[in-house]
Amino acid sequence: MTIGTEHEYSINDASFTPQPINDQLIRRLSGKVQNEFEFGTVHISKELQKHVLELVPSKPAKDLAELEFDLWAGLRSLYRALGDEYGFLGLGMHPLLKLEQTAVWDHEDKEIYEVYHRLFNLKQHGWLNIQALQINIPYQNERGMVTLYNKLRALIPYLVAISASSPFVEGKPTGKMDNRLIYYRENQRNLPIISHGVIPERLKDAKQHLKIQEEMFAQLRRYDAEMLCHEWVDSRGIIVRFSRRCVEIKALDEQECIRSDMAITAFILALLRCPELDLEEDEDALHDLLEKAILSGVAGLRSELEGLFKTAMGSASPDERLYMPLIRAKIERGSLAEVIAQDAKEKGLKPLLRELELCLRTNVPYQIGDCSALK
Repeated sequence: MTIGTEHEYSINDASFTPQPINDQLIRRLSGKVQNEFEFGTVHISKELQKHVLELVPSKPAKDLAELEFDLWAGLRSLYRALGDEYGFLGLGMHPLLKLEQTAVWDHEDKEIYEVYHRLFNLKQHGWLNIQALQINIPYQNERGMVTLYNKLRALIPYLVAISASSPFVEGKPTGKMDNRLIYYRENQRNLPIISHGVIPERLKDAKQHLKIQEEMFAQLRRYDAEMLCHEWVDSRGIIVRFSRRCVEIKALDEQECIRSDMAITAFILALLRCPELDLEEDEDALHDLLEKAILSGVAGLRSELEGLFKTAMGSASPDERLYMPLIRAKIERGSLAEVIAQDAKEKGLKPLLRELELCLRTNVPYQIGDCSALK
């Protein structure tokens, strides 16, 4: 099975002030301003918010270890090309960003963002300050798509809990562990069908999904937004990408380093391999579980996650098992959000961000030890 992942990183100066210069860096690295370009083992692309770059693997990988190697090789090349001039951060939101510190991409495709702004107002954290780990999982046929979609739908609260990494907004702890998802699910509130509160409906077949999609498009047309009538406008926690024959997970916070991203991916793949998962299906109940995950991270769903971990270990491939100790650590200690929210009280936020930047640079997960020892 070929898995594709997408990784979003903020661009920062030495003081972790976000730098809205992705167009300048793209020109510097590729010779011109463009949406994306090949850069060694990765493709680098723009994001809507100009302080963020996205990295995706440039070729399919046979397993997660190869995928990790290719992504980190690309990230190392990026660091070498830029020297010490800029640093990058993962995490679901930039912990310090204020909205006036960034801007919207204003080159190719800017017309799309102008339509989004007219409909929803892009000047909000739900557009300008969100960074996701996106995972694309292929399906073989319609039946396989529906099964995959429904399993992932029911897993969303647990995956949100374990991947939460956004406890700070504008430099302050909010008491919630996944602020990105709070903003994300509200950023298109004028047309709630687009995000459906993150948890999508359970599917019976592909026709049902196409019907939902067409209703989405019909509402957009009423607002003279035909330009947005594509499958990518769907903003639920998981979406179907018919053009790629995959289901894309959109509900996950970006982690602090690529290895942690691979651990989340391994956990998901191992769970999907289980023929039977005893999961909640009721939409209201799933929304209640999601609220627990957003508020408390792992702490709100620890017993359920312990059960899912045992299930995953029983079906994990040898490749996936290499990453499972990181998942066990998250379940025992808490999501990254829970750990850094606590550690920031003792270390201060900027010293903590220096450690988290080093985690990304060295590909060493924060939760396995103090990254400052690697300096």
